[in-house]
Amino acid sequence: MKTGNDSRVEVRRSLQNQPFSPESIEKSPRTRGTTKVESICPYCAVGCSQLIFTKNGKVIDIEGNPESPINEGTLCPKGANTYQLAVNPHRITKAMYRAPYSDHWEERPLDWVLDRIAQRVKETRDADFVEQRDGTVLNHLTTIMSLGGATMDNEENYLIKKLFNGGLGVLAIENQARI
Repeated sequence: MKTGNDSRVEVRRSLQNQPFSPESIEKSPRTRGTTKVESICPYCAVGCSQLIFTKNGKVIDIEGNPESPINEGTLCPKGANTYQLAVNPHRITKAMYRAPYSDHWEERPLDWVLDRIAQRVKETRDADFVEQRDGTVLNHLTTIMSLGGATMDNEENYLIKKLFNGGLGVLAIENQARI
């Protein structure tokens, strides 16, 4: 059984009389030795399949999945730039927060923001949830709404509907879909 080094030696021998530099002979695809994971493009509701290549816990490349019956390996311009979304050094990792009655903005970590949103949802639900009115069971909340985006697939929309309507009693649930 030949190892990777054995096959490289054979390639070098067969190319000795060719005009290739040792660096050219040693070149390989940057996805060699990566872990390949199937995923879905985050940009719209079409659900194009992508292949995400990782090495040592870092994203190395993202490309269309040729085995997908939806996109057959092709991606739209936005989907083709998913790699830049994932590894962009300018990606926002903190939120700007302005406290009530404050005259300036403060940077806050995203975990703090998510915790604050959860607290505000709980406070609002506790204060405004209506179980009954005039003997009629309502179990609803009209002071919170949910607006979904076009990047959500049917499964996410189903779960949001169950959580916000069935779990929290939210009535106003909309989705901004482009297709």
